Amino acid sequence: MKPAAIFILTLGMMGAHSMPLQAARGAAGSDLQLEEVLAHTRRSVESFWQKISSVTCTETLTQQKIGKKGKVEFKHDSVSDYLLITHRKGSDLNLEESRLVKKNVDKSKERPLLTTNGFSTLLLVFHPRYRDSYRFYLDGDDLIDGKNLIRVRYEHIAGTPSTSALELRGRVYPLDMEGIAWIDPDTQAIRRVKAELKAPMDDLNLKAFYAVVDYQPQRFASSPEVFWLPSTAAIDIETARQHWRNVHRFADYKRFSVEERIISK
Repeated sequence: MKPAAIFILTLGMMGAHSMPLQAARGAAGSDLQLEEVLAHTRRSVESFWQKISSVTCTETLTQQKIGKKGKVEFKHDSVSDYLLITHRKGSDLNLEESRLVKKNVDKSKERPLLTTNGFSTLLLVFHPRYRDSYRFYLDGDDLIDGKNLIRVRYEHIAGTPSTSALELRGRVYPLDMEGIAWIDPDTQAIRRVKAELKAPMDDLNLKAFYAVVDYQPQRFASSPEVFWLPSTAAIDIETARQHWRNVHRFADYKRFSVEERIISK
């Protein structure tokens, strides 16, 4: 199945750790300073990156081509074993993904569909490595699933390293993104994140991009900590003539260790 395009979006994963933010006196985030929120969140993201180097899970993917008036023209469903390995190379943060398809549910695989990869790390927006690449703003709070969550808006600063890119016809184009992250003030876990293009990319015929990821707590026998990992990720991309939608669902997370050995000859 040849993809229409490969979208590399760094949507993220982060863990909840034992450094609670100072409780607000009123609505969540109303009395918290932005820098305090960012300091705690950056420490959590950096700690998570260091502590959970590799996970596997079952991924269910629905790829759709949307026609006029929002009607689905065709779709392809599949189930895969998904593997994610994170590591550092010098000052760079690296991500490796692999998928082993276990089941193709329909017969649309001969049609061109959108392929979305790499969105497991959008929350690198909050990693100290990218502190100078984004502007952040406190934006009130929202009640989600019975919990008041701090809403933080972010926007990419043009000309600085971006955490997301579009790969098209063998070339990679950094994306100028903005969005919102919903942060638990008690655990620092990012519960939901939204991202979209700041403006259309007319030179690439990219009219709009939208993504939203929800996170659920995961526990592993190898660690007493709770890690918040993606449960769903929905991505929409529109050009002047086409509209694509991918929905990823993740379940049955398992954590494992990867050992590197250098053998001299």
